[in-house]
Amino acid sequence: MAEIAVIIVAGFLCGALNAIAGGGTFVTLPVLIWIGIPPVVANATATTMAVPGYIASAWAYRHDIRAEGALRLGTIIMIAAVGGVLGAALLIVTSSDAFLALVPWLLLVATLLFAFAPQIQKLSEGGKIGLHTKTTAITLLFLVTTYGGYFNGGLGIIMLAALALQGYRDIHGMNGIKNLLASILSMLSLVTFMTADLIAWDAAIPMAVANMCGAYATSKFVRRMTRIDILRGVIIAIGASMTVIFFVA
Repeated sequence: MAEIAVIIVAGFLCGALNAIAGGGTFVTLPVLIWIGIPPVVANATATTMAVPGYIASAWAYRHDIRAEGALRLGTIIMIAAVGGVLGAALLIVTSSDAFLALVPWLLLVATLLFAFAPQIQKLSEGGKIGLHTKTTAITLLFLVTTYGGYFNGGLGIIMLAALALQGYRDIHGMNGIKNLLASILSMLSLVTFMTADLIAWDAAIPMAVANMCGAYATSKFVRRMTRIDILRGVIIAIGASMTVIFFVA
């Protein structure tokens, strides 16, 4: 019962964090590994249980979704689909030991990108850096969605940074596209993981239900917010803590 309670709380927090900006896997992946699920299976399960939350958040933001950058929405969706399948396929052929060795570095990259996202966005706004051409936008989104299909940890964080670099400014629209793309690539990743029997369903199902509740409730609330400084700080603290734990474990 204690494990189920922890799984439900972690799922709800994951959905809430992902609805705000991302970083939900910083909570669920360590919990799944802590209850004894092998690292690669834990990562596939964390991606699986996040799907309902991503869909719920995308639905909550449905009126805000629109393309601002160099790519049309249909093109962005196709890139997410291809990247998600490729990333999931790469995870399947990765050994548990190799993946566990990669986790702290993946968490570190995701946390740093999220922490410095405002500075990255300012540089983009000032014209000092930018990825506004179709070729660079496609390349960046392909790399980000492949990462999401492989790891999913900090996906929302990295995707928001990628959208900012392409000229996106409406935070609610960015969150909407982020959740839409995460839904698509995660659903395709789920199908790939199912074919390889990599999902721990006993943990995934209750965590997914809690995730959906946390995501939808938080999305409705966040759409009315203009400042999320404190919540950003919480996500950064969680990401930094999990990074340190995985490096020293």
